[in-house]
Amino acid sequence: MITRITIPTPFAVGDVHSYLVQGDVLSLIDVGPKTPEALEALNRGFTEANRTFEEVEQIILTHHHPDHAGWLDAFPNARVLGHAYNDAWLRRDDAFFQYHDAFYLDRLKEEGVPAEYYHWVEKMKRPVTLMGNRPLDMELRDMDEVPGHPGWIVMETLGHAQSHLSFWNETTGELIGGDLLLPKISSNPLIEPPTDPSDGRPKSMLQYNESLRKLLEIPVKRVYPGHGDPIDDAHTLIVERLEKQHNRAMQVHDMLAETALSTFEVTQRLFPKVYEKELGLTLSETIGQLDYLLEEGLINETKRDDGVFLYGQV
Repeated sequence: MITRITIPTPFAVGDVHSYLVQGDVLSLIDVGPKTPEALEALNRGFTEANRTFEEVEQIILTHHHPDHAGWLDAFPNARVLGHAYNDAWLRRDDAFFQYHDAFYLDRLKEEGVPAEYYHWVEKMKRPVTLMGNRPLDMELRDMDEVPGHPGWIVMETLGHAQSHLSFWNETTGELIGGDLLLPKISSNPLIEPPTDPSDGRPKSMLQYNESLRKLLEIPVKRVYPGHGDPIDDAHTLIVERLEKQHNRAMQVHDMLAETALSTFEVTQRLFPKVYEKELGLTLSETIGQLDYLLEEGLINETKRDDGVFLYGQV
């Protein structure tokens, strides 16, 4: 049995959903942001479901973003489960944030972003005060069975986040998908530092497309998303989203016809009205399209003496 609880957020995406799932144990998938309004909504949802916070035995995270991973400490008897990547964000020690800041500063420099925008490094941390600070009790991996829920399988679905998991029930055809597939908007494949610095920058758009294609390989009947209404035509929507992403990439390809450009220069052209206000999101989108074009062999990448990467048509 799946019970949806809708929770307000202070973010542009709007409301987020948590899901109470009854199996051999009672689990809550995602917990909203750590705001008083979110806690009130959780209380209301539990009252309507005739449940209490004390009854929850497991909190399962789809990913670490603050609208999903806030109220971990409101459930005194629950252990916390999720992708290993969550833990750095839940612990938030000084060494992690030093690594985090250095990663983003290096990216801004190689993307050709002027120094006047380097203050965005601090904004890349997200509003961590809205996130829980309990470490994981158990890591979940791709193809694990969800503890206490026979028939539910963990799917690693990276791209929107480096911690992203979805949960698939082959018997019922249901998928609890977090932000993997949303009904009204495309999820932004965000640039995030890898757990191991030697792995280099994750190619989030390529990861995200691969995660969507995983859903095309299974007979999913209904997706319960992190935002918006349930999705009953997931395969059709995925094909549309992949086609739209390809078309956006080809728009970037056309921009590179006459001269090679840096990531920042492409971002300025692709998002002329919003890039200064939403630099992190718009850079992530641009990097994703460039990664896609590189993977398809449609552009090349060169490096200037100052370390800035330039992209041009092949």
